[in-house]
Amino acid sequence: MSSNSAREAVLGRVRRALRDAERTPLSAVPRDYRTARPLADLVGAFCEAVADYQATVDRVADDAVAPAIAATARAAGARRLLIPDGAPQAWSDSLGEEFELVDPAADTAALEQVDAVITTAAVGIASTGTIVLDHGPGQGRRAATLVPDLHICVVGESQVSDDVPAALSRLDPVRPTTFISGPSATSDIELNRVEGVHGPRTLHVLVHPDA
Repeated sequence: MSSNSAREAVLGRVRRALRDAERTPLSAVPRDYRTARPLADLVGAFCEAVADYQATVDRVADDAVAPAIAATARAAGARRLLIPDGAPQAWSDSLGEEFELVDPAADTAALEQVDAVITTAAVGIASTGTIVLDHGPGQGRRAATLVPDLHICVVGESQVSDDVPAALSRLDPVRPTTFISGPSATSDIELNRVEGVHGPRTLHVLVHPDA
């Protein structure tokens, strides 16, 4: 078969598939996979999966979130912290006594001087250990979560979903989203892992019982 004939054969199959898709309503597509893997302990599975990505994860009491943030920042040697607008005011009130809090609207040059960013999250995914930000209140703009070397992310137990489809059902499709699976990392041609190239070198997740 010539290359042109092969190309036409492939394109013909694509066209037929598209015509069939137009005749099939989305409601008729089987979606049993969405509930096929119920997890007995969503939060425990989430914490385990997050740790598998070489992130640090701690479960803390609801009233211990601010002290845990302070302890994490202190252990990392962080002094300049950024807390986005919309985060619990108690965090700023507590952390402002020990750390320098940077204006959440700081430009990129100022962000380079920030040691750690502290955010909330939109969703946590138990089956993949992924955290999703939709950059709503408490999550800040994307640059603020990519430039600082340490990201401390606070996730409520009620925000943890079983799998990706369940998580997507909680998200607003018109909002920008960032999926985070562990600290930023890449590998060179020799497969040597390098962290902190495209985002925070360190991810510390605090999970608390918010419900």
